[in-house]
Amino acid sequence: MDDQHDVIIIGAGATGLAAARHLCDAGADTVVLESSDRVGGRIATELIDGYRIDRGFQVVNTAYPALRRLVDLAELDLRLFDHAVVLADGTHRYQIADPRRHPSRLTDSLCTPVAVSELLRLARFSVRVGYGSARALLAEPETDAGSYLAAVLDEQTIRRLVVPFLTGVFGAEPLRTSSRVLTMIWRSFVRGRIGVPAAGMARLAELLAAPLPSGCVRLNTRVTGISGHRVRTEVGGFRAAAIVVATDPSNAAALLSRLTAPPQRALTTVYHSTDTAPSARPVLLLDASGRTGIANSVVLTNAAPQYAPVGRHLVATTLAHGQPVDERALRRALGHLYGVDTSSWQQVTTVHPTPGLSAALPPRRHLRDPVMVGDDAFLAGDYRDSPSIQGALASGHRAARAVCADLDLSPGFTHS
Repeated sequence: MDDQHDVIIIGAGATGLAAARHLCDAGADTVVLESSDRVGGRIATELIDGYRIDRGFQVVNTAYPALRRLVDLAELDLRLFDHAVVLADGTHRYQIADPRRHPSRLTDSLCTPVAVSELLRLARFSVRVGYGSARALLAEPETDAGSYLAAVLDEQTIRRLVVPFLTGVFGAEPLRTSSRVLTMIWRSFVRGRIGVPAAGMARLAELLAAPLPSGCVRLNTRVTGISGHRVRTEVGGFRAAAIVVATDPSNAAALLSRLTAPPQRALTTVYHSTDTAPSARPVLLLDASGRTGIANSVVLTNAAPQYAPVGRHLVATTLAHGQPVDERALRRALGHLYGVDTSSWQQVTTVHPTPGLSAALPPRRHLRDPVMVGDDAFLAGDYRDSPSIQGALASGHRAARAVCADLDLSPGFTHS
């Protein structure tokens, strides 16, 4: 006989866990079916020879409201990066720091190839996007990020600073991203700080899942099909009044024939070990030359020494492609950008997250795609909102509210 529940959620990533948290709070008998042997989906940490290697989402942003609602940030033990970037072109390195967070570095920020007038324009733009009305931003005419930014900043600032920074956020061709998505993500960077949990990103998944009732999450349970209110798995059938599909878009499309998966953008991260840190601070290094294929690089152990064995440092370098990496050429490029000898660096591993990021191309309207798909399934995921942890959690929240309305349950929570 089928296992009967109020709600079945397919997928125990951030979206599925968020939906389960809210539905369980509302009193719904909820079960989460996960094909792998762990929770978290794209939020994962692997221990390799004493190094913590994050896969998928690799940083936490403290400004995400949906995250703050579900997780006590103190329990994450976040190790924050500097609210700054270093522009490197192989010859010089220039630091641009947020004067609110690092007032002592204001002089450094003024001694860059970016004109003072452009820095002021960037600051005004950031204040407007960061602290203005989110509703007003979403009401602006939608365009692509390139056109939107061209009305605010000059071409050199966009090319040398904004493009490499956004490439690490959105993947290749970031200027094709919807202006709606750009403004919401930029807003989060202005309002919050980014960092990593001392124990790795998997700590976030653990905290999202921890309050769920025992037995709520069923690991190693791969769903093979959906028919009406019935879910087929390799270990038996399940039946529920509502079904929430919270998998990655490709798997969701395989389960729901009427769904078309959005295009994906690949990001590759190469991890190197070294006995001497190439920089003193946990700050993003951007390739301002645009010639190396590197989006950014950061010495993770400058923020979180727990990411490497004692006496070693871990450098994470992100590239906007999913192709094989010429590791020697990459090390040479990193040597030019950091201005150090990298010949003794050792590659720990290379991560090609699958799936990648969903390309948030216009039109994205007001970001939030409908959660209902036909009459028998609810759909959730960051690709239905914004490509971020905030988007994943908020989408799970929206799906849970829709299920509560459909089942005439009182949600007992407010939307984030």
